[in-house]
Amino acid sequence: MAQNKIEYKVVVVGGSAGSLDIILKIISNADATGSILYIIVIHRKNDTNSMLPGLFSSRTKLKVKEVEDKDYILPGHIYIAPPDYHLLLENEHTFSLDASEKIYFSRPSIDVTFESVAEIFGASAIGVLLSGANADGAHGLSTIHRAGGFTIVQDPKSAEADYMPRQAIDKLKPDIVISADKIPDFLKNLILTPHNN
Repeated sequence: MAQNKIEYKVVVVGGSAGSLDIILKIISNADATGSILYIIVIHRKNDTNSMLPGLFSSRTKLKVKEVEDKDYILPGHIYIAPPDYHLLLENEHTFSLDASEKIYFSRPSIDVTFESVAEIFGASAIGVLLSGANADGAHGLSTIHRAGGFTIVQDPKSAEADYMPRQAIDKLKPDIVISADKIPDFLKNLILTPHNN
């Protein structure tokens, strides 16, 4: 019996200290066909004058938006988790923001968004965990893994802060552990090449 081919719908990327440069390279190399949704969760200070949307927009042809509560989820967009809110997906169509307590001293929490993506998108999700100095993201990435999604962890040896990727590697067996400079091309090829379920 033939196996079904996975068509990925969402790439969710989590990172903290030392992750911004690789995130910029990922979005610069993002699939421009408009079929993929990108969600970026970065630990950052609560700053109402965020420069991230402008910075991201200068590196990609895709539409970039810092999420507001009840925003629609659309393919061909790059969505950024806003500072001081956890970012969740209500369903395949809308986001919601949550101001509940911080997780690993962080809000937005990578775990929260990864878990929400796993619940909604399952095997059609790709989770990417990058450099960072706390354990946020490891549990959420394992949730994506259990849901059948594809999991990518930055090689700790290439990370400015290796604690976050090391925690993920300790918690699960990621589909791939890869150096920062190889992630953008690997991700693009993964999206463009259907894989067996």
